[in-house]
Amino acid sequence: MHQAALLGQALQDSRKYGWQVEETVKHNWESMTEAVQNYIGSLNWGYRVALRENKVTYENAYGEFVGPHKIKATNQKGKENFYTAEKFLIATGERPRYLGIPGDKKYCISSDDLFSLPYCPGKTLVVGASYVALECAGFLAGIGLDVTVMVRSILLRGFDQDMANKIGEHMEEHGIKFIKKFVPIKIEQIEEGMPGKLKVVAQSTDGQETIEGEYNTVLLAVGRDSCTRKIGLENVGVKINEKTGKIPVTDEEQTNVPYIYAIGDVLEGKLELTPVAIQAGRLLARRLYSGSTVKCDYDNVPTTVFTPLEYGACGFSEEKAAEKFGEENIEVYHSYFWPLEWTVPSRDNNKCYAKIICNIKDNERVVGFHVLGPNAGEVTQGFAAALKCGLTKEQLDSTIGIHPVCAEVRKSGGFFKSVFSFNKQFF
Repeated sequence: MHQAALLGQALQDSRKYGWQVEETVKHNWESMTEAVQNYIGSLNWGYRVALRENKVTYENAYGEFVGPHKIKATNQKGKENFYTAEKFLIATGERPRYLGIPGDKKYCISSDDLFSLPYCPGKTLVVGASYVALECAGFLAGIGLDVTVMVRSILLRGFDQDMANKIGEHMEEHGIKFIKKFVPIKIEQIEEGMPGKLKVVAQSTDGQETIEGEYNTVLLAVGRDSCTRKIGLENVGVKINEKTGKIPVTDEEQTNVPYIYAIGDVLEGKLELTPVAIQAGRLLARRLYSGSTVKCDYDNVPTTVFTPLEYGACGFSEEKAAEKFGEENIEVYHSYFWPLEWTVPSRDNNKCYAKIICNIKDNERVVGFHVLGPNAGEVTQGFAAALKCGLTKEQLDSTIGIHPVCAEVRKSGGFFKSVFSFNKQFF
């Protein structure tokens, strides 16, 4: 979906590069979703084939613990099968959260629904400020839709707030509207259709103001809940965080019940990322059945937020670095840059941004890396390996950059020491 929006921007840029593109280029929602669903279907089939080739029995059913070392699996027809095993692995993931207000479950969609929506969503209200919310808002606007984001508090909670605010500013400059410090309190349908029309009633977070708006689609992206409350964990004594549904585990992904393990988004205090779950699962299998002792390293995990201005991050945010090392013990270097491919169409000058956070007392070891710009994920992946190896500011400065790519930003313009926020400096 993000790629669809990037291609739309590329079509606009192409005219400056000499391509004579028709002015009335349009996006076809149905063609895109059909291609996406076909790809997802091929992935699912590939996984099932791989399971069969590795002699893994696949049971398409709802599982729940019914006693020690025993589960019940109920398929779509209601048929029950019982299984026993020496060890169990919980990897049930999460499902989108609803608001618990009138009309939300009946009329709203989630990000899970968006990829199979059979019609163009039209004028859309995205509720939430998570990376899922901003990614969806970004690509919907990128294909030409009227998009508004309703935010209760801050953008991208848990991420570096300096970077989050820059993302929000860029999205606003590109036509995405933000309604800040408001939450929906009621959703009503005022016109049927595909997509139809909905009325949203929202209240300010201080309770002093109420507003209304009409949209074709309301997309909820206010977080996800762990699928742990209806799988019989209470029948075997597995402890969960009653507030979040998350499962506390040891550094070997073992729950408080020795024969039950858990990985992925259901874990308490771990990053909710697919590659993290895959790595943890692979290493767990090797420890259990191949004699390995290697554990999953949850530190310095790189990630990317695929907003219109992509955000790649690895390590600590400024806020977390200051909390861990002390404000006086961190140095922040940063730099704005203009990707070469954006100079010819002359757009978004000095909107891309990079910064590193260093621990002064540890030879200016880089403890946080953040970049806003095209291909941010590709850029971040390489720096993630360097951070794992203990990269220092001096080593970074001595590295010769590749010209002309965004990853060379620290060489072409140089990182400067910041003059604001903690010890932030331009680099």
